Amino acid sequence: MDILKDIKPTREEQLKLSQEVNSFLKKLNSKLKDAKAITGGSFAKNTWLRGNYDIDIFVKFNYNKYKLKSDQISNLLQKQLKGFKFTKLHGSRDYFQIRYNKITFEVIPVLEIKNAKQALNVTDVSQLHALYVKNNTNEKLQDEIRLAKQFFHVNNLYGAESYIKGFSGYVLELLIIYYKSLNNFLKAASKWKDKEIIDIKHYYKDKNDVLFSLNEAKKQSPLILIDPVQKDRNASASLSKEKFDLFIKTANSYIKNPSSSYFIEKKFDIKQIKADIILEIIPLKGKQDIIGAKILKSIEYIKNKLDEEDFIVNKFDWHFDKETYAWFNIKNLTLPKEVKHYGPFLKDEKNIINFKKKWKKYKLQKDNKRVFVIIKRKYTKANDYLKVLVKDKYVKERVKTIKNL
Repeated sequence: MDILKDIKPTREEQLKLSQEVNSFLKKLNSKLKDAKAITGGSFAKNTWLRGNYDIDIFVKFNYNKYKLKSDQISNLLQKQLKGFKFTKLHGSRDYFQIRYNKITFEVIPVLEIKNAKQALNVTDVSQLHALYVKNNTNEKLQDEIRLAKQFFHVNNLYGAESYIKGFSGYVLELLIIYYKSLNNFLKAASKWKDKEIIDIKHYYKDKNDVLFSLNEAKKQSPLILIDPVQKDRNASASLSKEKFDLFIKTANSYIKNPSSSYFIEKKFDIKQIKADIILEIIPLKGKQDIIGAKILKSIEYIKNKLDEEDFIVNKFDWHFDKETYAWFNIKNLTLPKEVKHYGPFLKDEKNIINFKKKWKKYKLQKDNKRVFVIIKRKYTKANDYLKVLVKDKYVKERVKTIKNL
């Protein structure tokens, strides 16, 4: 099976999308003042996958004119979008989503900069990312990047959003540029250890120099990938240890037994999930990464509450798409009606007196280390407690509806 043939846009598709993008740019640029719109993202870098028609557009405002009022360029752009139907989205700098001829354009205001030191907002640097990848790849590498994106997407490793904490498109592009092919990348990654450091442009002398120079926040991720256009930035700072470990495990598995199945998306079927508790979730409306973050917070809240009541969640996972689900494997689906509620250690006489006053209706007992009272549990069945949790204010503020299947 030729994976690349299935994921690479056809010439006809490329031509048609280019025509639509150029048409949009022409119309947009005719409305702009002191700014120019250009393509960004995977379309500009020619690393996009077939059928993916979300196009990033950078609207570059004159640096010298707007550097002292860069916080105003979102509002300036909004005023110049008359004639377009748009949705305003909030980020480090507000940007706009526009549907034009069935294509979604994300129109992002930036200052026109030549190097990262000029950036006054994190979004300003994005145009340099696109330029770096474009200047450091050819068609072969672009195709290897496509394969990498497909591999990571299928294996639930793709996306730097807060609810995913995986590998961003830019990180994959940089790693393919560094390793020259997906196969080389996977072979090398199968031997990665925690705090793997990659410095493509050799900004630093060695690993110790990197660790000494970067601030703490940029050293928390298990992979430290120095951004070639911004030496003090870890491009993979949002990568979680969980996704890092899953990737190394997947890379090892693939290297031992290469198969096209690692590139073929499997249709999700909730009926295939085996778990003690399965929840169907109806999300709120809004931007996907914000909605996803809210859903994950709700799921983690439910998990923590189940743990607090001693039901103990051994494992949980979730699926976020047109249909959204979460599922939990529980150690104790049913608990005894009574539980020991522990107080201070035996040596802590002062607090034992206070504990005894607080629980005066109960018989004070002790074991080898601490005092305790035996109290009745409020919930003895996980499913009964779950019915309460899904109606909790914290959960209801973050999802529209949750029901137990």
